[in-house]
Amino acid sequence: MFVFVLNCGSSSFKYQLLDMTGERRVAAGLVERIGMKDSVLVYEPADGEKIKETSAIADHQAAIKKVLDKLVDARAGVIESLSDIAAIGHRVVHGGEKFSGSVLITEAVIAALKENIPLAPLHNPPNITGIEAMQKALPGVPNVGVFDTSFHASMPPESYIYALPYEWYEKHHVRRYGFHGTSHRLVSERAARMLGIARDSFNGITCHMGNGSSFTAVRNGKSFDTSMGMTPLEGIVMGTRCGDIDAGVLSYLADNFAMSMADIDNALNKKSGLLGISGVSSDMRDLHQAAAEGNARAKLAIDVLRHRALKYIGAYAVELGRVDAIVFTGGIGENDIAFRASIVERLTLLGVKLDAEANKARGAEVVISTADSPVKILVVPTNEELVIARDTRDILAG
Repeated sequence: MFVFVLNCGSSSFKYQLLDMTGERRVAAGLVERIGMKDSVLVYEPADGEKIKETSAIADHQAAIKKVLDKLVDARAGVIESLSDIAAIGHRVVHGGEKFSGSVLITEAVIAALKENIPLAPLHNPPNITGIEAMQKALPGVPNVGVFDTSFHASMPPESYIYALPYEWYEKHHVRRYGFHGTSHRLVSERAARMLGIARDSFNGITCHMGNGSSFTAVRNGKSFDTSMGMTPLEGIVMGTRCGDIDAGVLSYLADNFAMSMADIDNALNKKSGLLGISGVSSDMRDLHQAAAEGNARAKLAIDVLRHRALKYIGAYAVELGRVDAIVFTGGIGENDIAFRASIVERLTLLGVKLDAEANKARGAEVVISTADSPVKILVVPTNEELVIARDTRDILAG
């Protein structure tokens, strides 16, 4: 059974084709700069050479056709016919309160996604575009929506309600939703298996750290609290997003410096975080190099990220009461050996002990705490596309 997974943005998308018989990725890639004369298509079959092409691609529909053509190409293809694709799984950022799990996409579901556009104006429209494009490209093939927010639907009200006029929640749906749910779900389930703990008994703190970052307190295998809020802007410092700030900053800037809300929103999402502090880059690899060369702001950006990470881990440890494991995942979490160590070494209050030799691993599934550490520290590579493909398969089977 082949499942095509699509993660669609406004001018780009990532994709994978997976053979779910053995949960094996058979092809992957991306298309960038859609709608421009120098659009880029990357196609990489699992057992073949990577192909990169630059040409004008008018829209998502045209981009998807190019990808599908590659999948069945006489030389570079990985399937005999497009009819081999049994289903399409879509990453959908915001399900609001309407969706607590993955669903088969119907016209009613698309209508509900459109109703949720105000909650995710940057993300839901391209997600819908991807769904509609695939429906046209492969008519009759089922589409499944897998939501970033659904894992966090288990949060209790004390975790998701903001201390704002309650009618804002009732009338305008202002609350914490949380994101990166597929990642937090996957790595928490895998961590429980690694430690021989039943999933519904596992308590842990999952730290998804990449260009976008979020931490989740997992109680009895379910999301109990998470750092991202109504939007992916709240929480831990990120590559270009600010994370937690005083909301009064917005009115201060608007009232005193004639900044529009659009200008402020753009700055908070695209010019803040590690990039905003350092003035160098949103990439931790660049910041480590700049800091080593004496750049004080690059070092400050790293220090601020560490400080915020420790605040969330400490708070979530108290919320959970018992912590079986702290799990690192995402680009930074899986690969930044020095930064991981600098966090773990500050967790002595929890009795944590780092195994420095084990911590040298990058992108591997590994326990990096010592055998006598009461709280285990794990690195678990995330694979959100696999979660989407699994849910797609299971919905079709069910």
